[in-house]
Amino acid sequence: QKEDIEVTLLPAGHCPGSVMFLFEGENGTVLYTGDFRLAKGEAARMELLHSGSRVKDIQSVYLDTTFCDPKFYHIPSREECLKGILELVRSWTSLSRYHVVWLNCKAAYGYEYLFINLSQELGIKVHVNKLGMFRNMPEILYHITTDRHTQIHACRHPRDDECFRGNRLPCGMTCQNGTPLHVISIKPSTMWFGERIK
Repeated sequence: QKEDIEVTLLPAGHCPGSVMFLFEGENGTVLYTGDFRLAKGEAARMELLHSGSRVKDIQSVYLDTTFCDPKFYHIPSREECLKGILELVRSWTSLSRYHVVWLNCKAAYGYEYLFINLSQELGIKVHVNKLGMFRNMPEILYHITTDRHTQIHACRHPRDDECFRGNRLPCGMTCQNGTPLHVISIKPSTMWFGERIK
């Protein structure tokens, strides 16, 4: 039996280019989310999820369930997390120009919101290994740099944790102008909230 199905790609908000799939056919409508990250109210603004003034009737939703577990009692909003990271980075980098932060990001993409906001708020560009992977995201290019002489690093190395020992950044920086760096590491990870009690 054959059936024509209309497939619509909706932004998933997980990382640049991530999508959810909306399948519509004679036998109903199905939404497959995959990994997604939507703030409250974002789905309400997606015109393609609506038919006229009402939400489309969706018979089945296939949901990514990474955090569908009671141990993830509370996951703060992206804005709350940014505020906490901003306070920490601001207080550390203001001590001296030799106080630097390493953002220990395990994935290649998905941290653009953090990089852009830190750069805008603090006026400090974020060091990355290469700009090439961000070429199709022009809005971030002003906020990142390959110049290692900055106070915020998101540089990566195959053995990040090993490189971090002894106040050494993954890019190899240990000092500036002969002055040793003081490095703190921030590991942006939602998993942390499942490993802690309420």
